[in-house]
Amino acid sequence: MKSISKDIIRGNTEMIILSILNQGDSYGYQVSKTVQELTDGQYELNEATLYTVFRRLEKNDAIQSYWGDESLGSRRKYYKITQKGIEQLDANLIEWDYAKKIIDQIIKGRL
Repeated sequence: MKSISKDIIRGNTEMIILSILNQGDSYGYQVSKTVQELTDGQYELNEATLYTVFRRLEKNDAIQSYWGDESLGSRRKYYKITQKGIEQLDANLIEWDYAKKIIDQIIKGRL
């Protein structure tokens, strides 16, 4: 099975995580698993990258963390998107759509 280059994804990791959290609160392992499922195993977010991005997003008030209930096993740290995070995601999606258009023009040789 072919996989996507990490270089292509690298600059978009924050947008990917915000997009997943915009669909509902989640914890690290589940976010990683969701990425794998949505890409049919073609991309895997490693733990170090994931938690580095979580810390950066939390520092910038784009997400908030909280401890989950222990009733279903071990205690997990959950993350939820904030209003600032939703605004960042919206801006990222606009930039993404624009970048896709420009890259398509460049590689297809059209202006």
